[in-house]
Amino acid sequence: MKLITAVVVFLFISVCCNNILMAQTMSKEELIFLTSEWKGERFADGRPKVADDLLERAKHINIDDAWTVLKNEGYVNQFEGGWKMVKEDVPVIGRAVTAMFMPSRPDVEKNIKARGISRDGRKGNTNSWPIETLVKGDVYVADGFGKIGGGTLMGSTLATSIFSKSGNGVIFNGAARDLQEIKEMDGFNAFVRDFHPSFLEEMVLMGLNTPIRLGNVMVLPGDLVIARGEGVLFVPAHLAEQVISTAEFVIRKDKFGFEMVKTKRYSTGQVDSQWTDEIKAEFLKWLDLHPELGKMTKAELDKLMSKRTW
Repeated sequence: MKLITAVVVFLFISVCCNNILMAQTMSKEELIFLTSEWKGERFADGRPKVADDLLERAKHINIDDAWTVLKNEGYVNQFEGGWKMVKEDVPVIGRAVTAMFMPSRPDVEKNIKARGISRDGRKGNTNSWPIETLVKGDVYVADGFGKIGGGTLMGSTLATSIFSKSGNGVIFNGAARDLQEIKEMDGFNAFVRDFHPSFLEEMVLMGLNTPIRLGNVMVLPGDLVIARGEGVLFVPAHLAEQVISTAEFVIRKDKFGFEMVKTKRYSTGQVDSQWTDEIKAEFLKWLDLHPELGKMTKAELDKLMSKRTW
């Protein structure tokens, strides 16, 4: 009986310890499992690595068009609005590095910091730990459970570090401080719930590159982040190329439609419904006259138009 009890206690402790570890960093195997639809390159920890050229192309698409593509694929919980921004005209586009914060409790925070120092060589408060993992093209996305006073996950010093490592901004379900200094950082932007002069307190990092929730959205590490004035859209990595390609086509389609309506070649009703073969042929000829917009085949056009709801 004593042996059985000892085994049960050992298994209980093992499970608890494993859960604590998982609360800090997700195993590579688990991350690959959750993002199994992604078939491309991954970072060493298993995070999907959306290609750099796709990140660049994503800077030129409209968030409305991208949202519609996701909705057509059944992904209806990918957009979150209601943010305050440092700059209104600087988008934040990149791969998500996720962090989950919780209200601190002394025993847990003490253990997490001690392990971070001894095992991983971490330094400073836990809000700086996700920053250490950033590489170019990353977006630091943090759930600070909406805390404002004492919930400032970043000031000007950390913002400088974030930008130097990632070349990108941040998305915080929480707050930031040092607004005036951060405004002077050319190219940097932050989407936060609010700004506040306080320092961070009573918060501890409980998940790094784990699934997090921002409002009505589940965000996974490696998601393509598209943040603009309307809000923030999180595109699952495996849908990034499809979303971008379709959104690029919609921009071309709209430019063509505007020209056709202005010249009275076609009516609004004809342009805004399923295209006839005649209009498709006209569009492909029009594209040849605008090489800067790229080329398309008839098969590619038919495929894109088949799911049209935009």
